[in-house]
Amino acid sequence: MAYEHILYGVDDGVAVITLNRPEKLNAWTGRMHHEVKDAMRKATDDDAVRAIVLTGAGRGFCAGADMGTLQGIQQGSQGSNPREEVFDPASDPNFQKTYSYFPAVPKPIIAAINGACAGIGMVIALYADIRFASDAAVFTTAFSRRGLIAEHGISWLLPRLVGIANAADLLYSARKVSGSEAAQMGLVNRVIPFAEFDAEVMAYARMLAKEVSPRSVREMKREIWNSLFQSLGDAIEAANADMPGSFVSADFKEGVAHFLEKRAPAFTGR
Repeated sequence: MAYEHILYGVDDGVAVITLNRPEKLNAWTGRMHHEVKDAMRKATDDDAVRAIVLTGAGRGFCAGADMGTLQGIQQGSQGSNPREEVFDPASDPNFQKTYSYFPAVPKPIIAAINGACAGIGMVIALYADIRFASDAAVFTTAFSRRGLIAEHGISWLLPRLVGIANAADLLYSARKVSGSEAAQMGLVNRVIPFAEFDAEVMAYARMLAKEVSPRSVREMKREIWNSLFQSLGDAIEAANADMPGSFVSADFKEGVAHFLEKRAPAFTGR
């Protein structure tokens, strides 16, 4: 697929997907959705990719749905729904829907929120595994100020990240939240000065690409997200079922060897 609304590149084991409509603060379109999903598939299928960074070009991460798209919905023309695609059949079926598929991508996804993050852009960021925000980032759910509802699973995601009271505040008011307040709530993992943002995000992503087992991360990611629909007992049984495979894996052998030999690891993901 030729990309029009995103950029895609691989650097030192890290796939970088950049929403690329900077003149529109990377407002979300149907085309962008298809392209992001295609890029996620490309990163999934590339053994050289160990981590994925999703970010935005220019001053924004994603300012929400493109107004042209919203006007089309208002006029009764919503366009075709993006095709649902299974990334990891072992992931919970809830993570195989149109916008909820990031948890089923078997590699860690870091949302690098460089600037404005609103509406569907905020939903997309919440489905990432880890969120880093620059100190220029501003967040808003936006939906209540457009006469909309809590779309695409954000009513499920937000309370699990920030608690019911904070989720209600963010959804009902659609007020703007700074990066520092977002961090205090638990909405993002870390706030980084804008001038250092790209370098710090990439340093973390490269650490994941080089220093930890891709197999471990793949299994842990599925365990973490699937556990949200499991009891403690179910999560323990699932981990117990996964454990024998880890003991005979090449990455376990390498994990022990590099530690004992005091050298850098050479994990293969197998």
